[in-house]
Amino acid sequence: MHILVTGGAGFIGSHYVRMLLRARDAGTEAVTVLDKLTYAGNRANLADVAGDERLRFVRGDICDRALLDALLPGVDAVVHLAAESHVDRSIEDSAVFLRTNVIGTQTLLDASLRHGVRKFVHVSTDEVYGSIEHGAWDETCPVLPNSPYSASKASSDLLALACHRTHGLDVSVTRCSNNYGPMQHPEKVIPLFATRLLDGLPVPLYGDGRNVRDWLHVEDHCRAIDLVRRAGRAGEVYNIAGGTELTNAELTERLLAATGADWSSVEPVPDRKGHDLRYSVDWSKIRDELGYRPLHTMDAGLDETVRWYREHPEWWRPLVSRTRPGTTVTASAGHTVS
Repeated sequence: MHILVTGGAGFIGSHYVRMLLRARDAGTEAVTVLDKLTYAGNRANLADVAGDERLRFVRGDICDRALLDALLPGVDAVVHLAAESHVDRSIEDSAVFLRTNVIGTQTLLDASLRHGVRKFVHVSTDEVYGSIEHGAWDETCPVLPNSPYSASKASSDLLALACHRTHGLDVSVTRCSNNYGPMQHPEKVIPLFATRLLDGLPVPLYGDGRNVRDWLHVEDHCRAIDLVRRAGRAGEVYNIAGGTELTNAELTERLLAATGADWSSVEPVPDRKGHDLRYSVDWSKIRDELGYRPLHTMDAGLDETVRWYREHPEWWRPLVSRTRPGTTVTASAGHTVS
């Protein structure tokens, strides 16, 4: 099995590539990583598997048709994680989100059709559903995105599903809740807060902190993605969650405790434009069909994550050096699909 992973040097992508290469079964014969290495991609994320002879890294753009035509012959499955994902950045400048998330996905789908790819897993986000006050979305709920980021992801979901219905490509779409774990870019709320608190700096909390998110450890997410790659039904959407819903204030409290800080380190900031109040997905479909269960508890996973940032400042300090000191930083409650 030859698997192409787009965005494989990013947060989720690098964890997924590592999982493929370290799996006990011998089904993975080759893994090609295609990553543009924007600010969110980092070759260091793959350093511990760089010597694996099955791994090939290619720096490039999913919008580059000629490059895709060179890479896709012989590829059995595409796991598509490359995306622009930070909500705040999409509010400031949405054009790059449309190019990468919409045009890039369509270019990749077209190339997969041309070269006979057998399975295409499109990794998306629960944010495409919009905001829900009570209950949880299942996969039959309509998409009602509220930010340029989530609108671009909803568009790419629909393109992927349309490719299955029109051309018969074996496409499955996954929609995950908020990811966390080691090696997440410090623009995201957990690493942003952890690294600032470890440096004795204040952290920004949007609005009144009542926004609710479900938290999913990146390793649980990667296991779910691979279950879908192996056995997900063509043309189907699978929600993936971690099973722990927290308000941003509750999450902040846990991060304060994990870093030995207190509420004097928290600075309220004006709420984000169009900030969705609550995301929640019903993940019973992937549980019942494919046997998915999250293995990481939030308490243990968060402690492990904070410990990783404490022990690896050489990884994250270069990423935050452009904004410290003296720059106001606002936190996203979102997750990366990169």
